Amino acid sequence: MAGRGSRLRPHTLTIPKPLIPIAGKPIVQRLVEDIASVLDEKIEEVAYVIAEDFGKETEDNLKQIAQNLGAKGSIYYQDKPLGTGHAIMCAQQSLSGPCVIAYADTLFRADFTLDKEADSVIWVKQVKNPEAYGVVSLNENNEIEGLVEKPKDFVSDLAVIGIYYFKDGAVLKSELQAVLDAKLMHGGEYQINDGIKQMQAKGYTFKPGKIDEWMDCGNKNVTVETNGRMLQFLHKEGAHLVASSAQLENASVIPPCYIGENAVIKDATIGPNVSIGEGTVIENSTIEESLIQNYSQVTNAQLKNAMIGNYAKFDGNFTAISIGDYSELV
Repeated sequence: MAGRGSRLRPHTLTIPKPLIPIAGKPIVQRLVEDIASVLDEKIEEVAYVIAEDFGKETEDNLKQIAQNLGAKGSIYYQDKPLGTGHAIMCAQQSLSGPCVIAYADTLFRADFTLDKEADSVIWVKQVKNPEAYGVVSLNENNEIEGLVEKPKDFVSDLAVIGIYYFKDGAVLKSELQAVLDAKLMHGGEYQINDGIKQMQAKGYTFKPGKIDEWMDCGNKNVTVETNGRMLQFLHKEGAHLVASSAQLENASVIPPCYIGENAVIKDATIGPNVSIGEGTVIENSTIEESLIQNYSQVTNAQLKNAMIGNYAKFDGNFTAISIGDYSELV
């Protein structure tokens, strides 16, 4: 499920948040590929729930991500922001058999084996401040017995990250339809948790899937931080992050950095934790902890914690900037 991403403006004025690149790949592509690696089985379909105004180019890009996994890509529209339960039901035609439901602004690193005998697995991360999250409580059999949103009193330190496995999506569909029919809303929205609670009341088993790392892409600062963390993971795993077609002239690259195809780095120091998109030109600059997208030009800059969109131009001594696609700041 994907929204356009108002907290990431101006970057989401021209493209939706799920297609913003993290370490060289769109957020949603990394998410889908990482889910596929945990499932360790062939994926038949990737269904996206989006706003209708995303446009044909975005829809084609999303379908291509599915096709790269050998899967069918399907597009569904949520016409009104009526919550997670409503969004899922917009794709009810695809809700059957084993399925994973995920929010498209979440990235993770995990090394666990999915318990496919459970009726559902809710992916969780151990956190230091559980009162800020929705959390799960477990019984003596390590089964999820409750979900509590931002508990005032300690329930557990296992936060729900927004990724769910269901052995049969048709069961969830049936329970969410009952939620919609009963107009069971919270703050004007239908929530997936109400469908889950109804499944639990009927005896379906829910297990936790504990992930190692959880990364958010909700706003500019955390997106830049997530880009850096992902670069660190990829660097440790031995990923090749600098394109062979990139031109480095009197350039110093402090890893980890991603440098895309045909990028030009001249008289500059890049890194650590920097992503430079395809065709982007960096001259006479020092850049660290930043994310710069495709076909942009950056000159005479001292940047840290910066985020620059596509086809942008920047010349100056600002630091923690955030400018969107086709912008100029000189």
